[in-house]
Amino acid sequence: MGVAGYIPVMPDHSFRAAAFASLLLAAGPLRPAAAQQAVAQRPTLVVMVTVDQLRPDYLTMYERQFTGGFARLLRGGAVFLNGFQDHAITETAPGHASTLSGRFPRSTGIVSNEAGVADPQSPLLGARGDPASPFRFRGTTLTDWLRFANPATRALSVSRKDRGAILPMGRAKQSVFWYATNGTFTTSTYYADTLPGWVQAFNLRRLPQQLAGSSWDLLLDPAQYTEPDSVPLEAGGRDFVFPHLFPQDAASAAASLAAFPMMDQLTLSFALEGLRQMRLGAGPTTDVLAVSLSTTDAVGHKFGPDSREAHDQVLRLDRYLGAFLDTLFTLRDSARVVLALTADHGVSPLPAAKSRYPNEGAGYVNVAPAVVPLFAALRAAGVDTSAFGFDEGILFLDDAALAKAGLRTEAVARTFVTEVAKVRGVLRVDRVSTLATLDTTTDTVARRWLHMLPPELPAAAVVTLRPYWYWQGVTYSTHGSPHDSDANVPIIFYGAGINPGRQVRKALVVDIAPTLASILGVRPMEQLDGRVIREAIRR
Repeated sequence: MGVAGYIPVMPDHSFRAAAFASLLLAAGPLRPAAAQQAVAQRPTLVVMVTVDQLRPDYLTMYERQFTGGFARLLRGGAVFLNGFQDHAITETAPGHASTLSGRFPRSTGIVSNEAGVADPQSPLLGARGDPASPFRFRGTTLTDWLRFANPATRALSVSRKDRGAILPMGRAKQSVFWYATNGTFTTSTYYADTLPGWVQAFNLRRLPQQLAGSSWDLLLDPAQYTEPDSVPLEAGGRDFVFPHLFPQDAASAAASLAAFPMMDQLTLSFALEGLRQMRLGAGPTTDVLAVSLSTTDAVGHKFGPDSREAHDQVLRLDRYLGAFLDTLFTLRDSARVVLALTADHGVSPLPAAKSRYPNEGAGYVNVAPAVVPLFAALRAAGVDTSAFGFDEGILFLDDAALAKAGLRTEAVARTFVTEVAKVRGVLRVDRVSTLATLDTTTDTVARRWLHMLPPELPAAAVVTLRPYWYWQGVTYSTHGSPHDSDANVPIIFYGAGINPGRQVRKALVVDIAPTLASILGVRPMEQLDGRVIREAIRR
């Protein structure tokens, strides 16, 4: 029997792009794996879903309005809303690198978005965009452990973002694809010389271009949203009221899709097509499907966590995930699938925004008056400008270059700490050499900085702003701090081998990989930072 695939059902007033949904994954008949005789075996498919910028409180605030994937996972999964990315620079790249590696950035080597996947030696295939690969990533991931046990294991990772697709796989040369602004899914020469036929066929359907002239309007009746719609602080004061319109031009519509909910819909559709074509989870081996969904991040940055747009995006994602799971469990026996869901980071509101979160009195931090004179003194002493720098809250100093100029790194770092600590909005400044001497069981900030920094990184000091304070010049809602507002994320396990129920205990994203490995009966290939979450596993 032919089925039209993954078609989220929307009310008539939601999108003028209903035709877009009806075309998604209308590609051939489904061959249900559930029709095969079920046996008590380990899962043959691992699904890792990472929702970019998903705060766990979204899942409780909007729970009564969920009818799809979130509703299913919250009802039948092992749910840990007290989950954390336990490192300091809570950005997309470090967060994704931890999901299936079970290790903190100090071990993966992925310390920021800037030092994430950019690689000039790995250009894209058939699209313009930044060259990318996992060459900076260190160590292994769950996919490597599975392949070490059985080389027949295969994996597919997809995302709108290159780093969201690449880093859950680590350095594994599996099938990894991300969205390009020309409206196609692509990869880099690190993975392949040509795009597979099924990817080319999917791209030829030109689904993003068909959104030209359509709009994003509310999923539910406006009375179902408590957030105001007219907030000029959102979106830089432009396009901050529903409906939000796609450009009339097809190419421009495809390029702008990243900021619309349908980007997640398209990503899930592409993932299911890949699962079909690659026959992931259809055989006796355990395969991996990693999906990173980026629109919540785009919407959160543009409109903020208190916006009506963020609310509607999460509701739509619930429906998209519901349709994804319905199709997935038609294609594969649900008794042979284990799924994990988490986020790479949270988000904090703009300091000037009226918010449900405690940002009263927050402002912007400018450390230039403290840092510029210090750096000028270093240059006057003959230190080359490449030997020092300040970025992402980290002071970088080259020991050898300072010594050559007759300076001691610790002395320079102490001066930096003294001066920057005086700046309004700075919570603390720590010398990296002293972090390990602090009580990291109670000092959350110190612990997260220790988890962040590889030992060979020339980091001399780190700056932590007060909660909800922003760096000077940031004009959009963002994240990146070691505070819980940015570090708190949901962790949910669902499916084969999972013990359902809501848990109040703390859990870490680095615990996901060892927990899945325990369920799958495979051994990690190196020492992990995470631990098995026993409460999540059915005994």
